[in-house]
Amino acid sequence: MVAFGKKLKERQIQEWQGYYINYKLMKKRVKQYGQQIQLGTLDRRHVLKDFSRMLDNQIEKTVLFLLEQQGHLASRIAKLGEEHEIIQQEPRLSRIAELQEAYRAVGQELLKLLFFVEVNAVGLRKILKKFDKRLGYKFTDYYVKTRANHPYSQLQQVFKHVGFGAVVGALSRNLHELQGTQESQGSFLSIYDQPTLPLQDPVIDSIRAAVDRLTNSTNFLNFLGKHALIVDEELPTSIDEHADDQRYHFMSLFLNLANTFLYMVNTYIIVPTADDYSMSLGAAPTVCGIVIGAMAVAQVFSSVYFSAWSNKSYFRPLVFSSIVLFLGNAMYALAYDLNSIWILLFGRLLCGFGSARAVNRRYISDCVPLKIRMQASAGFVSASALGMACGPALAGLLQTNFQIFNITFNQDTLPGWVMTIAWLLYLAWLWITFKEPSRENEENNIAHQSNAENSALEKGLKQRLLISSEVKVDEDADQDNDDSEEAPEESPQPANSIGAAYRLLTPSVKVQLLIYFMLKYAMEILLSESSVVTTYYFNWTTSTVSVFLACLGLTVLPVNIIVGTYISNMFEDRQILLASEIMVFVGILFSFHVIVPYSEPQYICSGLLMFVSAEVLEGVNLSLLSRVMSSRLSRGTYNGGLLSTEAGTLARVVADATITLAGYVSVSSLLNITLMPSFFICLVSIIATCYTYNSLY
Repeated sequence: MVAFGKKLKERQIQEWQGYYINYKLMKKRVKQYGQQIQLGTLDRRHVLKDFSRMLDNQIEKTVLFLLEQQGHLASRIAKLGEEHEIIQQEPRLSRIAELQEAYRAVGQELLKLLFFVEVNAVGLRKILKKFDKRLGYKFTDYYVKTRANHPYSQLQQVFKHVGFGAVVGALSRNLHELQGTQESQGSFLSIYDQPTLPLQDPVIDSIRAAVDRLTNSTNFLNFLGKHALIVDEELPTSIDEHADDQRYHFMSLFLNLANTFLYMVNTYIIVPTADDYSMSLGAAPTVCGIVIGAMAVAQVFSSVYFSAWSNKSYFRPLVFSSIVLFLGNAMYALAYDLNSIWILLFGRLLCGFGSARAVNRRYISDCVPLKIRMQASAGFVSASALGMACGPALAGLLQTNFQIFNITFNQDTLPGWVMTIAWLLYLAWLWITFKEPSRENEENNIAHQSNAENSALEKGLKQRLLISSEVKVDEDADQDNDDSEEAPEESPQPANSIGAAYRLLTPSVKVQLLIYFMLKYAMEILLSESSVVTTYYFNWTTSTVSVFLACLGLTVLPVNIIVGTYISNMFEDRQILLASEIMVFVGILFSFHVIVPYSEPQYICSGLLMFVSAEVLEGVNLSLLSRVMSSRLSRGTYNGGLLSTEAGTLARVVADATITLAGYVSVSSLLNITLMPSFFICLVSIIATCYTYNSLY
């Protein structure tokens, strides 16, 4: 592969070359700064001032050209609007078709301009990153902080793309009106008097996708889908999209979502009764921490082998998962009659070894077409949230006690038996209806991609569609090789080991993984010890605990709707991130047993605040994680989804172990002891967020 600077230059539009930021010149200047500082001929303040001025000039050049081109587009739309008015008076199908094509031509020019902005934004991020790495300064923090909201700075024009929305709206409205004129001549209704329907036009769809990608704007589905951390490595070519369509099978996707739902039910259905089950087998009630956490311990290992297995098959891992979960739940249920805490724990471990969430994620990422991938990702998160709510609710309904053939069915064992039957039915459904995607397209991917790129160079619009994807892949491939300005670089292949994946973690990524660890730890402490704590302080029954936990789970979707639809459009992700961390911290603080007596309103309100804030935090955290993570972590066994899953699973393991260990000290001190690590980890994550705040853009 050629160097990033050369690759960036190749993607530039020839007639606009003079208006791009001069990445090569700035890279040379950074090299000169390094040499001069070593010789002692330059000081830090001079370097910062000189390079800041250079960046300001480069950005201003780009922004002024951007505004000029937007003006040209607006003028063309205004002229077409005059023709549109004439056609409205005398509609003729041939003239309508010609005007539609004229509007689409403007749309293609707008798409060209959008990718011009994206190339410049990528180059700007890259040179800031190179400056920090070469000179050891936190120049990115300084530059973003001083320019982000300054009235004289043009930086926000590059990253916020002011004015594009108006042009997109004008194009969409006129094309929609022309389409309506074709379909219903003689109607006196305008598009504003009819139900809002999305305009089905390939040019408008491409523009909207480009705008969404550039501005990082989110709606509910986008926000919800980020919880799944299904990261796209690049925009597909037409051949890639066709391959996805061939591999996609709706029932197979639905089975993956069903697997996610059942696994989450399986995880949380035992939470309300785990302490009672432990005591019935002669153990302390706080052993429930080990019982609940055993599943997470096994999941640490199962996530890796399922992720690797999904490189070869999706069907076989799901079959294996169903069989293991069937056996694990049967052992969990039989432990009561066998009077063995070890069989109980082994059953839960077996359930953890059946966690196929890595397979579910990979199926959505690899086999679902791009046009519905965000909906599928949102479905993955919704299935998880619904399972989380249904698990405790179902446990609350299983309040009975009877025997059949000396096998006991009560509130402790019925969760195991119910899930045993559920996984058996799922296995039969999976065996009959799942369709294994073809791997032929993956094997020929390199040849197809090469053909697609050659074809795209001959077709104007397709060439522009490839700009952003190739630049994005190449962005993380650039290595700091100053011996040659255009030195060959390492190919951006997926990380093939834990060590390789770790080396790709920048400070921003590490902080986001720490935040994910913190929020999962806090949530696990709240959920897993709820039965013990509420029984000790308030004498709650299993049914009451089940209702409380189910209500917490049911807040997930409404909260994400509010955040994804409204709050995320009012504030930046990093602002929501920091505010959510602070709210989690406040929730933890108010959960401590300081005031005597400890009241139900205090526990419920603090727990609700902590849980809801953690849910908001999770969505924003994974959204930022997908943005700051290297594209090399978007594919392969050791991908970003696996890393976040491992961080969250380790947090659950540590939390459940903390509950059990704290229980041996004193049940009366359980709440405060388990909250103390949450308090300190949350505080550290807030400080770390402030430290990397200006790199989260």
